[in-house]
Amino acid sequence: MDQVHNANDPTPGIDWAEKRYLIVDDFVGIRQLLREALRNLGAKHIDQAASGGEAMTLLSRTHYDVVLCDFNLGEGKNGQQVLEEARIRNLMTPSSVWLTVSAEKSVESVMGAAEHQPEAYLIKPITEGVLLTRLNRVWLKKQIFRQIDEAYIDKDYLRAARLCDEQASDNKVHEVDLLRMKANLLLKAGEPEKARVVFEQVLEQRDYNWARTGLGKIRMANGEHEAARQMFHSVIAENRYFIDAYDQLAKSLELMGKSQEACDVLEKAAKLSPNSVPRQRNLGQAALKVGNIPLAEKAFRKCIAIGEYSIMKTADAYFGLARVCGQKNDSKEALQLLAVAQRDFTGETLQLRAKITEGLVYHESGDYRRARKAGDELEVMLAADPVRPDIPTCMEMATLLFAVGVKDAPVDLLCYVTRNNHDNQVLLDEVQKIFDKARMGEEGMLLITAARKEAADMMNKGVLLWKTGKLGEAVAWMREARRALPNNLRILFNSAQILISHLQEHGYDDALMAEASDVLMYVDRIAPGQQRFAQMIEQLALLAPAPPPTSVEEEQAGPDAAAPAPAPAQEN
Repeated sequence: MDQVHNANDPTPGIDWAEKRYLIVDDFVGIRQLLREALRNLGAKHIDQAASGGEAMTLLSRTHYDVVLCDFNLGEGKNGQQVLEEARIRNLMTPSSVWLTVSAEKSVESVMGAAEHQPEAYLIKPITEGVLLTRLNRVWLKKQIFRQIDEAYIDKDYLRAARLCDEQASDNKVHEVDLLRMKANLLLKAGEPEKARVVFEQVLEQRDYNWARTGLGKIRMANGEHEAARQMFHSVIAENRYFIDAYDQLAKSLELMGKSQEACDVLEKAAKLSPNSVPRQRNLGQAALKVGNIPLAEKAFRKCIAIGEYSIMKTADAYFGLARVCGQKNDSKEALQLLAVAQRDFTGETLQLRAKITEGLVYHESGDYRRARKAGDELEVMLAADPVRPDIPTCMEMATLLFAVGVKDAPVDLLCYVTRNNHDNQVLLDEVQKIFDKARMGEEGMLLITAARKEAADMMNKGVLLWKTGKLGEAVAWMREARRALPNNLRILFNSAQILISHLQEHGYDDALMAEASDVLMYVDRIAPGQQRFAQMIEQLALLAPAPPPTSVEEEQAGPDAAAPAPAPAQEN
């Protein structure tokens, strides 16, 4: 398979003539050379793009089998950003091949491209033989993953994981790749213990950094932050270019309350691979949190610069840099940044966040009159909309309102945050810090305790009704609990589990089935990758009316249909 073939010796089983190709390069001479190389392989359907924007237009219209894309494309999107957007928008078919072709040999360019996982990174100039060898290798490998990728796109992660097992039994040469994909699928499906078994199975064969990093992620999710930190640190000690370990190490340190150390790790990662928009944004936010204004400014400006043509561009860097400008007494640039954010971005909370940032900028630059005016406008906006924004926005708003002398509204916001996250100790510590800064430390502690109890009592009443066989009342109670605490994951999961129990005990009901599905889809939207999500989706699937089993796989799944739903989790 890896042997070099000439144009007169086509690879058996691969019809290169009928596949669709896209060549992306800003130099016409390079495009012509690559086109001739493909034609010599028998290719007939070859499109060309001279820029990243032109490439995106073509990719959105046609599903290509093979893309050859240069890294540097002049003005506009670079090759890394084209690949990034194609991945996010699912513009490549599951079996498509993406080859990054570049004269760039710098570590940061190669690492930046590698983070978005092209099938190969080819250094110019490339010969026809090298091109065919790489195409053969990656094409045959991609066909093994085709069915798995299709299941992944459908978000059927457990089916995709089972397909990995089927393929591994027939393709021993790609067994490790399939196990890696299976473990990651199980993590996405909320099956960390099954993923742990796979990672450990791989590590018994060879000490792969990705497998140790995967185990570290599971330990971090289980609250074993120090054990996770040690694993990520050991991966970096062995391979200083394994960037994912840096990102995960920073998360573990943040969860341990070691914000300065987390910031230091992100700074190292950003030096190694500086062209990641999310990493520069995270670094800016971490630096702002620990008060390192020069580093925050550098990271946010870099984020804005490299994000200009990226699908990962968000308003966060503009808001963050505006905060930096406020602390530097440059309210003029801060307000310009806020104006750009409001012009270039949309979203339900954008105007609210802009007003919060405006108030914080004025307060931090010493203009207390305008800060108070922004606070007054925020109170009006809060009163006009009963639906609360996301948690970070609530906490920023509370910070500003306390700073300008308001008490009741920020207290309500922080109690709302606490009730919806009553078992998230790291977040509750952040809430306590906001109370402390507002000189309400003791009062805040009492408010947090009361809000946590309120949420736990509400959840426990529903569980008690379930345990005593009052399923109809339990369903109704948890419905009210969801209305009161719409983002409390424990309440959402317990509500879905009680609905499933009702369906199992009293028979199928379209409305309750739809309600349970809606609850779980909402969970997946606000907090993807939760441990219980995939199991409960499978329970629902087994309850739906269906024809008799038509495959061995369905017959094996059949007996689970009669299994009782696990008991909803009650607070101790």
